[in-house]
Amino acid sequence: MQTILGAGGAIGTPLAKELLAYTDKIRLVNRNPEKVNPTDELFPADLTDAAQVEKAVAGSEVVYLTAGLEYKASVWQEQWPRLMRNVINACKKNNAKLVFFDNVYMYDPAYMHHMTEETPVNPNSKKGKVRAGVDKMLFDEVNKGDLTALIARAADFIGPTKNSMLVETVFKNLKQGKKAMWFGSADKIHTFTYTPEAAIATAMLGNTTDAYNQVWHLPTSRKPLTGKDWVNLFAKELNTEPKLTVLPNWMVSMLGLFMPIMRELKEMLYQYDRDYLFDSSKFERRFNYTPVTPEEAVKAVVASGEIK
Repeated sequence: MQTILGAGGAIGTPLAKELLAYTDKIRLVNRNPEKVNPTDELFPADLTDAAQVEKAVAGSEVVYLTAGLEYKASVWQEQWPRLMRNVINACKKNNAKLVFFDNVYMYDPAYMHHMTEETPVNPNSKKGKVRAGVDKMLFDEVNKGDLTALIARAADFIGPTKNSMLVETVFKNLKQGKKAMWFGSADKIHTFTYTPEAAIATAMLGNTTDAYNQVWHLPTSRKPLTGKDWVNLFAKELNTEPKLTVLPNWMVSMLGLFMPIMRELKEMLYQYDRDYLFDSSKFERRFNYTPVTPEEAVKAVVASGEIK
């Protein structure tokens, strides 16, 4: 049995599809799970409830934690440590291996121009500190020999999903005849992980014995595209003009007075005022894997039509 905690969404759904290559015993867990494959087992559960998590994990060989919480620092601070502790304890009790799908918020902003698995952990945001804390919680158990686990880490998303700034503010705007929107500086490099490919790689890692007890960057093209370059790619594919508006930080702060999501985004704007290059060469070497190109990812997003 392989179990996805936080099934559904940008990673959980394609991951369920990819796991069929390894097993037909897949359990999908969230508050209201829906089948992806005909043979999926559905298990409704609240991951912040320890007893429910223990039941959800029972009998699992590999557990994938792909859960997403409301994008709000106070929610993360209150729920992520409890959720991670519940999952760790359940995996230990059931002798299950844990794969945690993570982001880059915990990295030192001074090193974003070239992020590898060795990049220093030194977050300057509330959300980043939460992520650093749950990562430490996981590896404390690994280092004690009490847990077999790995972290699969992705950059910002590109893919047929709502969980992507690039899709929401560039693709959708251009498709509707509006100006694409970017933050900070559109002249800085920003790499994106293609979500279907992230799911493929996460399934590969979960089913590779020697991949455990370490951090892996999921396959991501290192082609150094700027914000303007991404807008141009989408505009070309949509056969439209690459119109662009860049929101300076002060304007995001002002919008935050009226839009809660902008208040939450404000502390993460450092990711857009400097180069952001995500290096997945460790994965590429180990699995002889070549990431999808930005051009291929953009074509796939545009071809997908409606974003789920």
